[in-house]
Amino acid sequence: MKKVPQITAKEAAALVKDGDVILGGGFGMTGSPVDIIHALAETKTKDLTFIANNVGEPNMGGGRLLNNGQLKKMIGSFFTSNPEAVKAAQSRTIEYELLPQGTLAEAIRAGGAGIGGFYTPTSAGTLIAEGRETKIINGVEQVFIEGIRGNIAIIRAWKADTAGNLQYRMTEQNFNRAMATAADIVIAEVQEIVPVGDIDPNQIHTPGCFVDYLVQKTLSEKDLGTSASVGSSKVIDEKRMNMAKRAFAELNKGDVVNLGIGIPTLVADLIKPKDSIILHTENGMLGVGPEPVDGRGAMFYPVNAGKVPVTALPGSSYFDSADSFAMIRGGHIDVAIMGGLEVDASGNLANWSVPGKPLLGVGGAMDLASGAKKLIITLSHTDRSGTSKVVNKCTLPITDYNCVDILITELAVFKFIDGQLTLIEILPGSSLEEIRAKTEAKFIEKLN
Repeated sequence: MKKVPQITAKEAAALVKDGDVILGGGFGMTGSPVDIIHALAETKTKDLTFIANNVGEPNMGGGRLLNNGQLKKMIGSFFTSNPEAVKAAQSRTIEYELLPQGTLAEAIRAGGAGIGGFYTPTSAGTLIAEGRETKIINGVEQVFIEGIRGNIAIIRAWKADTAGNLQYRMTEQNFNRAMATAADIVIAEVQEIVPVGDIDPNQIHTPGCFVDYLVQKTLSEKDLGTSASVGSSKVIDEKRMNMAKRAFAELNKGDVVNLGIGIPTLVADLIKPKDSIILHTENGMLGVGPEPVDGRGAMFYPVNAGKVPVTALPGSSYFDSADSFAMIRGGHIDVAIMGGLEVDASGNLANWSVPGKPLLGVGGAMDLASGAKKLIITLSHTDRSGTSKVVNKCTLPITDYNCVDILITELAVFKFIDGQLTLIEILPGSSLEEIRAKTEAKFIEKLN
């Protein structure tokens, strides 16, 4: 059995050359190879293309490379968590390419498998797909995405043996597993290195043939913190909770459900064991439980897609981001509940971008909108100026077309019945007259 060289973070950073394409593992700071990337930030290496779900957090991970001016281009799914990355992209001081999260994961998996590319319905007809080849397959418009490979992959695993076999921990698989297959040189930063044979072959997630170098690090809770959290603060008022309760009422026993950030996260608090509802999070977990109550962070618990620590229910499972989105695109998620910015009379959804606002991340929204069997959208009926968000035609960038099944606002519940926006319920505190006055889109009424 070969022995993979063990090197320092500084030696690993020295392997990166000017102009290299770097694959950087992690989801937020979970499973992020911080030691190596920070060592790279101490070098003068420049003109790098950095491919990751996000470009680290401010001055953390890839964020340090950005601040140092070492990056020529960034490719990712969710730059929003790093305001400096958003500013750099919008000012055009750095090139960038935004891909839906599932598309990014699958492109890396394809690159690692020696596949030139693939077609996906995700993002078809949207701004993300502009300039890309499209084809109608089985009556569905699909977008061609080329496989992604890098010169060097810098990944993070929990444990390695001396032959380079890797074992990941909880939701740390995320992008790491696919990236381990998709680069000329793969460097794995790990917490523990053990002799060959100490890891049960059934517990090896990445075989050692993919790994070229090992770097051992000393883990600190700060390294796996949740500073990127976008969903940890829950503002609960009566109207928001009414919306969450109404969304919960649409769920059936045994449903596999994905919850977006914002109001949808409140639904999780309503689920009881007797409901047998299985929560899915796109960064690689099925069977998500409530947030822990002991105050300990991501060093001790998995994290959800909002980068918030959660618990694992009996029967839970972990997997990587590529497999997670295969579940979504493959129709294995029964219900997705997401927030929205606009929904129009045709069931089109806009929820990822507002022109002129510092938002630069699509995440998993496009995959979920097109892949879930049922899509429930929660949104405020009007904006702060009183303008309707339930519109005749979306004016904001589209997430997906004809995808919304149920729309819940603080005023009303609508369903799309035979393609027609249909008012089916008036929520407490509202009236039919108020709904009519505040709704731009034309709708029909089928009230009980």
